[in-house]
Amino acid sequence: MSRDQKSSSPPVLPCSSPQKKEKNALQSSLQAVEDQVKICGRRRDADVCELFLSKKQLTEVVDLSRFKNLKYLWLHHNKLHGIGFLTRNYRLTELYLNNNAIFEIEGLHNLPSLHILLLHHNELTNTEATVKELKGMQNLKTLSLYQNPLSQYNLYRLTIIYHLPGVELLDWKLVTDKERRSKITIFNHKKSHIIQSIAFGGKVDTSWNPKLTIRQKRVSRLPSDFAFGDNVDKTVFDDPEDAVFVRSMKRSLMAITSMNWDTVPTREEEYEETKRMDSAQMVTLSLR
Repeated sequence: MSRDQKSSSPPVLPCSSPQKKEKNALQSSLQAVEDQVKICGRRRDADVCELFLSKKQLTEVVDLSRFKNLKYLWLHHNKLHGIGFLTRNYRLTELYLNNNAIFEIEGLHNLPSLHILLLHHNELTNTEATVKELKGMQNLKTLSLYQNPLSQYNLYRLTIIYHLPGVELLDWKLVTDKERRSKITIFNHKKSHIIQSIAFGGKVDTSWNPKLTIRQKRVSRLPSDFAFGDNVDKTVFDDPEDAVFVRSMKRSLMAITSMNWDTVPTREEEYEETKRMDSAQMVTLSLR
């Protein structure tokens, strides 16, 4: 190779390794944490109960386990992909992670005290993994997951309500009693079957088999000793439990009969004959 050819070769630029990029990202987050601690005027880590780290262009965050009493953490509007930095912040009650690029939330189960968790506008796709991570949070009341790919699932909202019964506000909408009832019907067929099978102190076989049909037969001619009224269902069942089940599907009618005391004259009225002496009347109240 000639000297001229050597001089025309492009210079080799040093490439930054992924490890170096990660180290720089962690260094940037550490600097952001230290700046916030100084702004709050905290001298000891034990005195830090809140950190505002939003809009810092963070892609990584240093381990925050040094802040044992941390309760409020703002990390929204960054470029985070995960939350592995939250491992021992057991007192954290409010966590704001919305508007990031988070695709997994592994590690959140270490935060049993969370009351508010905002995760909207992220990249969560796996509903099962998300629910598994949040399932143990008994104190979680407010949760937002909208504008994630998993929120496009048809039964997404009822799935979250079913697995996280303690959540009261989901995606800024109150969880209704109707939704709580619907989740049982959709996701817990056996429990729904038991609820529907209870009637008049009796209960049918609670084993759930969607393919099992009630065995019944219609008869065109009934025996002479069947003294049924015209308004009574004349269906004959092979299994008595099937009859109980069918009746449980129909609402019961309860009638309460009482004397209408306004039609009964008092002793003075009887003596003075100031009130017309009609026969007493009965009042019947029907409840379904």
